[in-house]
Amino acid sequence: MLSRACHLSTPPASRQAWRSSLSSKRRPLLQPRHHFSHSPVVSKPYDAYRPIGIRREDKSRWERRAPLTPTAVALLIKQTGVKIYVQPSTKRIFSDADYARAGAIVSEDLTPAEIILGIKEVPPQSLLPDKTYVFFSHTHKGNEKNMGMLKSILDKNITLIDYELMTQEGGKRLVAFGKFAGNAGMIDALHGMGQRFLGLGYNSPFMYMSKAHNYRSLAAARLSLGTAGNVLVDQGTPKDFGPLVFAFTGRGNVAEGALEMFRELPHEIVPAEDLEKLARDKNPRLNKVYATQLKVRDYTQHKNGEPLTSFEDYLHHPEKYQSVFAEKIAPYVHTVVTGAYWDSRYPRLMTNAQLADFQRKQAQGHIGKGRMMTLADIVCDVKGAFECLSHTTPIDNGYYYYDAIKGVEHTDVEKPGTQIMGIDILPAELPIESSQHFSNVLFPHIKDLILPHARTMDGLTPMLSRATIAAQGKLTSGHTALNALLPSASSAAPKARKEVLLLGSGMVTAPLVRHLMRRPDVHVVVASNAVEEARALAAQQSAEEGARGTMEAVTLDISNAAQLTSLISKSDIVVSLVPAFLHAQVAQTCIEQKKHMVTASYVSPEMQALDTPAKEAGVTIMNEVGLDPGIDHMSAMKIIDEAKAEGKKIRSFVSWCGGLPAPEASNLPFSYKFSWSPRGVLTASQNEAIYLHKGKQVQIAGAELLQYPFENVHTAFPGFAFEGLANRNALGYADIYGLGSLNDMDTMFRGTLRYKGYSDLMYAFKRLGFLDLNPMANQKNITNWPSYLEQRTGDLSNGALAERLGVDRHHAIVERVHEALDFLAADKTAPYAQQATTPLDAFSALLAHRLQYLPGERDMVAMHHAFEVEDPKTNRMESITSSLVQYANPLGTAMARTVGVPAAMATELILDNRIPEHGVLRPTMPHVYRPILEQLEQEHDIRFVEQVRGRQPLDLTPRKSAAWS
Repeated sequence: MLSRACHLSTPPASRQAWRSSLSSKRRPLLQPRHHFSHSPVVSKPYDAYRPIGIRREDKSRWERRAPLTPTAVALLIKQTGVKIYVQPSTKRIFSDADYARAGAIVSEDLTPAEIILGIKEVPPQSLLPDKTYVFFSHTHKGNEKNMGMLKSILDKNITLIDYELMTQEGGKRLVAFGKFAGNAGMIDALHGMGQRFLGLGYNSPFMYMSKAHNYRSLAAARLSLGTAGNVLVDQGTPKDFGPLVFAFTGRGNVAEGALEMFRELPHEIVPAEDLEKLARDKNPRLNKVYATQLKVRDYTQHKNGEPLTSFEDYLHHPEKYQSVFAEKIAPYVHTVVTGAYWDSRYPRLMTNAQLADFQRKQAQGHIGKGRMMTLADIVCDVKGAFECLSHTTPIDNGYYYYDAIKGVEHTDVEKPGTQIMGIDILPAELPIESSQHFSNVLFPHIKDLILPHARTMDGLTPMLSRATIAAQGKLTSGHTALNALLPSASSAAPKARKEVLLLGSGMVTAPLVRHLMRRPDVHVVVASNAVEEARALAAQQSAEEGARGTMEAVTLDISNAAQLTSLISKSDIVVSLVPAFLHAQVAQTCIEQKKHMVTASYVSPEMQALDTPAKEAGVTIMNEVGLDPGIDHMSAMKIIDEAKAEGKKIRSFVSWCGGLPAPEASNLPFSYKFSWSPRGVLTASQNEAIYLHKGKQVQIAGAELLQYPFENVHTAFPGFAFEGLANRNALGYADIYGLGSLNDMDTMFRGTLRYKGYSDLMYAFKRLGFLDLNPMANQKNITNWPSYLEQRTGDLSNGALAERLGVDRHHAIVERVHEALDFLAADKTAPYAQQATTPLDAFSALLAHRLQYLPGERDMVAMHHAFEVEDPKTNRMESITSSLVQYANPLGTAMARTVGVPAAMATELILDNRIPEHGVLRPTMPHVYRPILEQLEQEHDIRFVEQVRGRQPLDLTPRKSAAWS
């Protein structure tokens, strides 16, 4: 029999005894209102006290707490006769009528009040001058985002008293919500576990738990916990997971609040040293849950392997110690609840690398099912004790999942990964109890504050004096260091114009600049190493009719870090159209300078790695906001979100896109011309492709991609002679587009359109070495393109060429290569690109010269999405298609307009503060894609044709081209 030390009450053995004990612990639906000392009514004149105002909370829709409850208001008025004004609010947990019945004056206007009470920060424009404000200002530590508010407080001669600094003589905070964070966090954790169990295919007692904010009171939540406890006694926890074990860190208010809720369930507390034996118990009791309250020594040891024996030594020399949580705790617990704050000097309990190793062992069956299934990080230490908490989560979307093996975060409850909760305003989910606590502790100090002599610092009590940050237009003693962090008068004033730094002056910049220059408040600085090109762009766009902004051109060597930093520091936002491999460098500098950024390129791994630093810096980096990627995401998300809103499920998604010459301009070798970077096009043709087809993953190596064109794409655009190539890794877009598990999908595919024959000819040039990335040698004798081609190809006889291509000398591809080489060598006047260091760079420069658009020639853009959508109500499938075709017009090439204009629109959204999210983003949110798609259609006639058709499944089985079979 397993011996377990029991630190808390052991649940009754029988169901009847358990329920009897439960009923004896149940509370009324509402806690007793207050425990104020009932002082006699003070006989001072009504006007002798400073009137109070209670402001309406406007920082978050979830903030429903109040600094004084109606009961407290009634008692304060009874005892003092003070006037109390309450700003009306329809979301506050107590109604306006409650305050009116208590004797308060419900009024929008708080100017009659001398003291204004709130909970959270106050917008600078809402601050009334010459008042005393009391709220959580989050300024005393120099929080940058609140320095503007503090500057306004000083400018308006406001006295600021901060609840967070109300401390007793020993330093203990008066107003602390840790217990309520623990209460709400435990309730939310159990709700999340219920959802996760269901996602894994299991019913559980926690299905009967809602999130804390769904309960009217904490007492109501306790009743729900009692129901869950009854089900647990009846049915037990899922047996495939063994005894369900929770691990709690910390011993303060947060941990105690969480444990208070946990104790409402039938439970047993065990020491950490018994966890392994508990997990290996062959006959576990599943009609109760288990918990261990961890001590630091339970998961920490000396780096030499010795156990931690001196907590004092650990505190003073944390560098000598390491965490063994991944080995000693994680394999035996299902849920971790954090109640201990973490400091960066100390070892993390579990790193992402350790979690990845843990998940791999679990997948191999070496670790029990469901272990480390949930992390409820109540203290919300982002990238703290558990590195996998990469960001806080909102109340209404409180969970995400981290697949550490793939390094991917997602929100699919059915997919692999640890469920992570990081809600940072948990006490707001229990507004009644939090407000009652607030009133209880605040009440006597409010009575001190309303006294007439409290108008000056000398008249404040020691506690209120310690909590005062600003008075009489100055920072108080102990807070004067904040002066250095305040915005200057010049920086605090609104800028006369918004500066957009555009890096690059290439093919797609003109439509982008034209769109931005419509605004009189925008100044565009175009920075380029081709400064003459940049100056021409600036002159042309500045002279255009409708240009109301201003523009200038500057020289930029992007390898000059100091110059790049200087330019970025002076801007409000950076639009990066430099080569894709440079974007991460630009983004890093933007983060350092706290400047937002927009780019049309794919999110690279290097860019994705900047997500957390960008969030921490409050920087928005919007990527993939051109054509492909860009408009393809936005138009797809529109249909996906509309289908979801109707309760439908996307079973198949196929997307094609191509930038091509219009048919009349395509009669030349490769049937292709360049309206975008040739190097980018050639590099993309060598990317590995991965997609899902008929429920199976298909992979085409980058070296072989050009050998596998799809010749059956006529269903997308029957009027064009198109072929297609698979485009990169399409599987990740199931997560990006929120389509759910790939296990539930038939097809997930993204492809690139070309005219027929392009892939065969380009692969032939690849076989000849023109796409190599190895450094070239012996270029001294190369003076023009014919001499370069001759050096690269050597003997051009049919036999020699066929041998290099690996085909018969009479094969049609041999003649096509001859024709293409003759075409490329026809211009003997153009100088060879001596700066080219690799064959691919040289070939890119040659194609840019020979395959450029001539005056009067048009390019085109073609995009086509095909969805197979299931309606669960009828079990019927339908096909939805969305198609776009655009041609060049007098305002620019089709490629320039469809890349540059969306990028400009995203830039505007950020400039106008219409994208609140920070980090590395894509335009998949409705508040981003909807205004852009609407503007594209209404202002630029860039519109999609959507149709509902019969089923049109496409065979995407890879087949090698007949030319190379």
